[in-house]
Amino acid sequence: MRVLPALLCALALAGCGSSNDGAREMDTGVSAIASGSSRVTLGVNSYLWHASLDTLSFLPLTSADPFGGVIISEWYVAPSSPNERLKVTVYIMDRALRADGLKVVVFRQTRSTAGWQEATPSPDTAHKLEDSILTRARELRLATLGQVG
Repeated sequence: MRVLPALLCALALAGCGSSNDGAREMDTGVSAIASGSSRVTLGVNSYLWHASLDTLSFLPLTSADPFGGVIISEWYVAPSSPNERLKVTVYIMDRALRADGLKVVVFRQTRSTAGWQEATPSPDTAHKLEDSILTRARELRLATLGQVG
């Protein structure tokens, strides 16, 4: 259970940082053609996508599919809790910036003499990750709206 405080601290810090330098325009995944030129768009809401990547930046990623809206992390072992590890999967299911368009699933394992064993994660962990992602997505959206005009 020592990994939960470390994870929450990492989430709090991840939500504070921003890699948005203010110079780029964010694609909301709505339009496929702009100004007569082809433009590749995400299959999901880009604010949720970028916010998910920002929030999970402390985790090594196995897969990140911007068209299917799935982000899968590797197993993460917090330095303060070497006998416990977490894996996170994020599903972005909508092009709109909506809370019900996001689902986070957390997997947890603990190490015993027999190796890694499945364990039940705290239900709050997934909810806190979702809240962090949604908060970051709103910040990104407001930053983009602030650039227009």
